[in-house]
Parts: sequence; structure tokens; C-alpha cells
Amino acid sequence: MEISKDIVLRPRFFKELDISSEKALQAFEKIGKSNPNFVVNRIDHHVFIRIPKSKQHFWSPQLHLEIYEIAEKKHLLKGLFGPSPTVWTLFMFLHFIVAMLFIGSLIWMYVNIRLEKPHLFSIIAMVFLFIIWFVLYFAGSLGKQAGKKEMQDLYNFMERTLHFVELGR
Repeated sequence: MEISKDIVLRPRFFKELDISSEKALQAFEKIGKSNPNFVVNRIDHHVFIRIPKSKQHFWSPQLHLEIYEIAEKKHLLKGLFGPSPTVWTLFMFLHFIVAMLFIGSLIWMYVNIRLEKPHLFSIIAMVFLFIIWFVLYFAGSLGKQAGKKEMQDLYNFMERTLHFVELGR
């Protein structure tokens, strides 16, 4: 699998399965218990594959799989790569704060223009916040680059597990 070069911080993929969703879910659960290189958790039709804590770094990704039955004998796997939920929440919180401050600066500029007062500081604040937003975005992109090898490892583990089940072992 080649990680997309598109502007996507959380790559997604879809795959039709030749095996039943329950067999695939049980395989991840079984193989996850015996594999020291990955931590596998299953909750209903969701499987979370992570790097063990001892090998993780700040940008370590996780793979979230959703495996379910669409129709009789038709099963679908949805995959989503992303940072740990803590890192993702932090980034979304920072984006939200920057957006709210930008809107506040915009309102401040509008009020100063309407009152015919100087509005240079509000424009400087908006430009500064816009730059911060770009820095946050590029930090996320660099994080994705830092976790690219681990993303490939997670994807290969998923493929090997599914192949193992397809062979009927």
C-alpha cells in the first residue's frame, strides 16, 4: 500500500473481503494476543491496531478497522489511519482556539473600522493567527511523514492477518 500524497492527515481505505466479517474479527483478536509487535483491541465490529507503548513516539499512528457485513456473502472493511486520540484531540483543540481567536480579531477589526478607529493591530493579529494555523497544519503533515513507516507496518500486519484467515488457518 502506498500512503497517499494527497493533502489528507487521516488516510482512509476500503476493501471488500472474501471471508465473513466475524471470521476476520476473530482472527484479529486471536493473532493480536500472540503478536508482540502490535497491540490489537476489538470492540464489536471495530478493531484498533496500535504500536506497543515501548515503541511509540508522539506521532505514532494507529489503524482503526471497521469490519461488517453489507449483504449476504458481501463483507466490507473500512480502514482509517490516524494519530492517537490524545494527539488528535490536542490538534483539534488548537485549531478550534486559533479559529475562535481569528473570528474575534475579525470582529475587532470590523468594530474599529465602523468606529473609524485604527485597525492595524487587529489585521496583524489575523495574519499572525493565519500563520499559526498553517504551522499547525504543516506540523500535522510532518507527523504523518514521521509515522509513515509505522503506517506501512500496520497495513502489512492487517494484510497478513486477512491472508492468514483466507488460507483457512
